[in-house]
Amino acid sequence: MTATSPIVAAMLALAAGTFLLRLAGPALRARVRFPPPAEHLLEASAVVLLAGLLAVSACFEGHSPAGPARLLGVLTGALLAWRRAPFLAVVLGAATTTALLRLLGLN
Repeated sequence: MTATSPIVAAMLALAAGTFLLRLAGPALRARVRFPPPAEHLLEASAVVLLAGLLAVSACFEGHSPAGPARLLGVLTGALLAWRRAPFLAVVLGAATTTALLRLLGLN
């Protein structure tokens, strides 16, 4: 028995558990019903969670704050998304803004 055997076994167990959890969603969707207010809160919580993840990844780089170029790029993307620009325009606008600001020395 090698030292990697427990690691491989743990990885396989986690992979199987992840697969079963992902399978449980569609399988239980028809059986489990939530009241309409709870469904509304669950939908809103998903949006809030994604917004929080976006804010953290936009504002921090590792454990330190991100530079102003990234923040302004994210704000540009958010503005374009708010104005209902096509997704490609949002991504390219944010990336271009960040790249140009970094090219000008504003990290």
